[in-house]
Order: sequence, then structure tokens, then C-alpha cells
Amino acid sequence: MATKKINKVGRGLDSVLGDFDITSVMRPADVTTSINEISLDQIDVNPFQPRKEFSEEALEELAQSIRQQGVITPITVRQMPDNRYQLIAGERRFRASKRAGLTEIPAYVRIATDGQMMEMALVENIQRENLNAMEIAFSYEALITECKLTHEQLSEKVGKDRSTITNYLRLLSLPAETQLALSNGTISMAHARALVNIEDSEKHVELLRQIIDRQLSVRQTEQLIKEAKTEQKPKLVARTAETLPEVHAVAKSQLKQYLQSEVEIKRSRRGKGTVTIHFNSDTDFDRLMKLLKK
Repeated sequence: MATKKINKVGRGLDSVLGDFDITSVMRPADVTTSINEISLDQIDVNPFQPRKEFSEEALEELAQSIRQQGVITPITVRQMPDNRYQLIAGERRFRASKRAGLTEIPAYVRIATDGQMMEMALVENIQRENLNAMEIAFSYEALITECKLTHEQLSEKVGKDRSTITNYLRLLSLPAETQLALSNGTISMAHARALVNIEDSEKHVELLRQIIDRQLSVRQTEQLIKEAKTEQKPKLVARTAETLPEVHAVAKSQLKQYLQSEVEIKRSRRGKGTVTIHFNSDTDFDRLMKLLKK
């Protein structure tokens, strides 16, 4: 069945609500005082939910559990005309119950308009802990545009101050490559907030790639962007190597080859300096420590 999509929000309501007990956030009048056993054939999936993939292995595991113990947590639906129901939360349980051979499923029945349903789902979306910064930003935008909320009303609903909401909404102006890096965890929210001040898209992407390739910290990123904004050439490791005396340059090359890791040597005119060894993970750190102890 074709489904509508909420603009820019690429998460379905079941992804939003998961196995969360939605009755805990409803007003008493929104839900029946008892759990109804509803025929699975009477339930339709949510039209606001984009079609998305479900893990076959996870569904089979849940179906096996349902065969043995039944559906422990009821799904949540809303009443529709012609004795039909529409899923609000629990699509995994709904699908797994069909796979397990059930004909009925326990369900809380809620009365809700399309707008209320969308607003509830989006607010719950934002309150879940496993969302990345871009998903939160898209959810904020959807609440403002689809549910016609002001920034002040949104602030009250999600329990965040207006400056926090503004910072998330600013992420929507980032180039697609930066949004993707933020979504998959390649950069952090703090990195993105620093980059948002670079309006030139080509320069922005160039700096993004430097941050990723050089694995810069937030402080280093802020310094890099400060230099870029004052039209100074960002400092590169290669520039340091050019000013090193030959003995130091040779030592750097030998260290890099021995450790199989990036090495930086900085030396002042007075002969003082530092040796920096880069590592990519805790495992890589342990490897380097063993080599250095030899």
C-alpha cells in the first residue's frame, strides 16, 4: 500500500515510538479503560509512516517470542470509520503477530485527529535518546511547519530553551555532505555548529573534509574556521615538516615507518619541541604502547 511521507522526516512512527508504552503520555480520556482484542485484519498501517525496511531476523525472533508468550505490550491504535483501526505505535509487534499466526492482538484504542497524531509522534520522536542531531532538527522543523507551532510553543512542548531549538534548526542550512556526516556520526553537533558559520559552500566542504581527514577536535575545528574566516591559510602538518632540521625530519620519517602511524614533530628555534603520535582507536593505542615499550 502506498504511503505518504512527512516532509524531510525519514523516520516512521514505529521507528519514532518503538516499543514505548504510549499510554504513559496520554490523557485518561484518550484511551479506553480496558485493552481490546482487535482482529489483525481490521488494522491498517499508519499513512504518516514512510515505508521502511524491517529486519527479517528481528521479526522472526519477535514472532517466536509471541508464539511462546503472546503479545506482552499492547499496540496502540486509533478508531477509524467502518470499524477499522489505524496503527499509532507497535508495527513490529503487529507484523510479528501476523507472522506468528495470531488473528487478534491486544490494543489500546485512542481517539486522535491527524494533527494530534502527527504532533504526538514528533514530540515522542524528539524525546527518544537514540536520535542524531539531524533527525532532531528535521523533527523540530516538522512540528513548526506541519503542526503550525511557534518557536515559543515548540520550546514548551519539548522542554528545550529557544536557543537550543535555534541551534538545531540552523543545521538545516548546512550542505548535504555536512548533514550526512553529522547523521552518521562522522562529525559531532559541536563540529557542525562551528561549520555553520562558513556560508561559502565550496569552502565549507573543503573544511569539512579537512576536519574528517585530520580527525580534528572541536577546538581545532574552531581554530581552523577562525583562520578560514580571516582568509588565512589553515595550518597543515606538512608546513611543520618543511621547517624541521634534517635530523628531525629523518627521525620523524623513521618513527612513522616503525609505528605505522601519523607522527608530528614541532621544534622551536631554541631547540624545544614536541613529538605527537596519532592513533585511531583504543586498540590502535594499545598497539602503539607495546611498540614504545620495546
